[in-house]
Amino acid sequence: MSSSDTPRTVRALLDAQAALRPEAVYALAVPADAADGAGAQLTFGHLARNCRQVATLLLGHGVQPGDTVSLVMPNGLSTLRLLLGALHGGWCVNPVNLLSSATQMAYVLEHSDCKLVIASPDWAERVRAVLATLQRPIALLVCSPDYDPAQDILPSAETDTPAPSPDALALLMYTSGTTGVPKGVMLTQANLAANARAISAEHALTPQDRVLAVLPLYHINAFAVTMLAPLAHGGSLAMPPKFSAGAFWQQAAGSGCTWINVVPTMISYLLEGAAPLHSVAGIRFCRSASAALPPAHLRAFEAKFGIGIIETMGLTETVAPAFSNPLEPGLRKLGAVGRASGCEARVIDAALQAVPDGTTGEIAIRGPQVMRGYYKNEEATRASFTPDGWLRTGDLGHRDADGFFFVTGRIKELIIKGGENIAPREIDEALLRHPAVLDAAAVGIADAHYGQEIMVCVVLREGHAADEPALREFCTTALGRYKTPKLFHFVHDLPRGPSGKVQRLKLLDWVAEHAR
Repeated sequence: MSSSDTPRTVRALLDAQAALRPEAVYALAVPADAADGAGAQLTFGHLARNCRQVATLLLGHGVQPGDTVSLVMPNGLSTLRLLLGALHGGWCVNPVNLLSSATQMAYVLEHSDCKLVIASPDWAERVRAVLATLQRPIALLVCSPDYDPAQDILPSAETDTPAPSPDALALLMYTSGTTGVPKGVMLTQANLAANARAISAEHALTPQDRVLAVLPLYHINAFAVTMLAPLAHGGSLAMPPKFSAGAFWQQAAGSGCTWINVVPTMISYLLEGAAPLHSVAGIRFCRSASAALPPAHLRAFEAKFGIGIIETMGLTETVAPAFSNPLEPGLRKLGAVGRASGCEARVIDAALQAVPDGTTGEIAIRGPQVMRGYYKNEEATRASFTPDGWLRTGDLGHRDADGFFFVTGRIKELIIKGGENIAPREIDEALLRHPAVLDAAAVGIADAHYGQEIMVCVVLREGHAADEPALREFCTTALGRYKTPKLFHFVHDLPRGPSGKVQRLKLLDWVAEHAR
């Protein structure tokens, strides 16, 4: 295929597969208990028709191609159909993180300028309550995430909208930053198509390959790797309602998966479970992403299950993977995030200049999958790029002589819990709203399951009292359960530098000496 024939939009990828293999399965639903039998299926040809039906649905609700549509929905075949249908028709999709608090969701829906929110029935009441607090009216459409051919939510009429351009905004996905205010990452049709092709090439995926899709579609990893990549190589995905360590292997083997895509938290839970009762010989590899995988867990997983792990790394700003270890086991390097995949990467110093191999600096990326910028945030966009167009990742690391990158720390102080980015300042500011709290500082601590958990140091106001249960309840209300700290330490003051800024990196050692 010449460069001029290379599909540069999600629509082009999807239409090519629909024309080439219309009867081939793109996605199949996997029941929570795989013993219940097979679920519904979507072929490429059926999906292409669904995309045109989604266009009719969206136009009927007053949203035009180019507008943003937000989805508040768990995984399901209809969630896939809505996301891909909107992308195919030229809309911009904004999958809302279901771990968001009401305040966070309100910010995202307001800031994104979305014209329509599509919510699943179990989220409809909460979304209505959020929409009632906003300054502008936003339409709401309630749809089941599950596909029932007998009760299809889509209209029968098909609309063929103009094909979106490669430069059209396709995905607006919000990610936490060091300020605690979510930033809307702007990704184009060309960004999404480029990384779908890169993922397929990196793992040598073919139409015979099927991935178990257990990660939520509001996460960039699932969006790019399990939903979009099969459109590039003609493979398929098997989608359970959610991740279940107890049912995982039965689901993977029973649906004929040849590879699995997980985060380190899931690997941790699988390691604590029993060995598979069903043969997993057909699973070629396990792909781990979103956070660093402890080498001990990698070795234990490969020894217990006999499946090799390919470590990768990427950002929402790069449509997930930008680095990958090789497919060939003998070429992988333990502890490395891999080599640049589908892009260029280098290590730069504080002056933004490239440094020699082996020298620690900030990892920077340039390539076709790198974001356009942050939505309505020119300052953050400028700060994230070097003058010559390299994306600054905020990760400290080095490259070895073989081109493998190793991440050794983070410039930004994000806490990465189960692959989700959590800004420490967001935790601080929530606690500071409690009348008894004078000061607070959160930091990530090692956790066997999540990679990192949240610890917070709290300084109480003189004459005020608050115990851990009270603050935990307060945080659950303000932040949601997922972002509520696991550990609370009550201290007299916090370690600060000359400028008065809390020295988070010293908190763990400092707590051991000063916590009461």
